[in-house]
This record gives sequence, C-alpha cells and structure tokens, in this order.
Amino acid sequence: MLPLLFAGVVGFTHAFEIDHLLAVSSITTRRSSVLKAVKDGIFWGLGHTSTILAIGIAMIVAKVMITEDTFHYFEAGVGFMLILLGVHRIWKTWEHERFHTLAHEHEEEPHGHRLAYGVGLVHGLAGSGTLVLLVMTELKSAWEGVVYLLIFGIGSIAGMLLASGIFSLPFSPKVSNSPRLHKGLALLSALLCIGFGCKVFLQNLIHA
Repeated sequence: MLPLLFAGVVGFTHAFEIDHLLAVSSITTRRSSVLKAVKDGIFWGLGHTSTILAIGIAMIVAKVMITEDTFHYFEAGVGFMLILLGVHRIWKTWEHERFHTLAHEHEEEPHGHRLAYGVGLVHGLAGSGTLVLLVMTELKSAWEGVVYLLIFGIGSIAGMLLASGIFSLPFSPKVSNSPRLHKGLALLSALLCIGFGCKVFLQNLIHA
C-alpha cells in the first residue's frame, strides 16, 4: 500500500517541474482573476492525468509496447508546444496593446480553460514512459498500477492548482494594477517558455 499512498505526494511534487510551471505560467498570465487561473491549473491537471492514464492503461493492461524512441518524439512534441505557447503569449500581449478592451474581453471567455486542458493533454506525454515503466516494476497487479497513476494524477492536479494560483497573484487587481509589471512578467514568462521549449525539442530530436 505504501507506493499507492505515496503516489499522491509524488504527483503533487511532479506538478512543480520546470516545464510544467513554465507552461502554466504562460497560461495564467492572461488571467486577472485568481479563481480563473486556479481553474486553469485544474484543467491542466485533468488533461495531464488523462494522457498518463491512457498510456498507462495501454502499457499496463493492454500490454502495448511503446519504444524509447517514441517517447523521445513525445518529449520533442512537448518542447514544440512550449515554443508555441510562448509565441502565442507574446502575440496576445502585443494584441492587448493594440486592442485593450477587445483583448481583455477575449481573455475572460468562459471556454478559455480548453487551452489549459489541451496543454495538459500534450504535457502528459513528457515523462509518462518513465513513470509507467517504474509503476510496472514496482506493482505486480495491473489494476494497482492504474490506481497508482490515478492517485498520481490527483496529486498533480492539486499541485498545479496551487502553482497556478500563485502565478496569477501578481496579475490580480487586488495585488497590482501596474500594466508595465503585468506586461513585463507576461513577456518574461513567454521568453522562458520559448527558450526551454527549444532546449527540450532539440535534445529529444537528437536522441530519437
């Protein structure tokens, strides 16, 4: 039972890996509401868990073999997604400068959490192979493995909920009303996202 109980803790800390934080920070910098940013974190976690569960069930239950090279391509895809997220955030910041009111209204659209869920789906590919293989070696029962991944996912949702809430604080009107600060933090987040995405993308294409 110890691995199962520990799964939530591992999932929680997993949410704070640098690539996860960069992706979610790029998403939450468009929010002026902490609550909406927290929802982004929850949707990211749901997407992340969905992918890990799908790969886990395929490998653990259905005995589908996925090669190491394939996971390198998965990781490269995550790197490319980070690049796109950074570029998208820069574009939205520039758009906001040109169309202040329209851009702000677009940010508050209720279906905006779909982006966070989609990013979580792609992000679940990163490191999923290592995680599933580790579970397969530690837990002999296939369904124990699936339960482990589910608890791990719940932990990652909780971790990203906290992280997204923290990242959104500087953009809350109750904390800061400085447009320059908001713009600077958004651009910094986007540039870091692009830089780290390029590193992940190139590294994994070389090893694939």
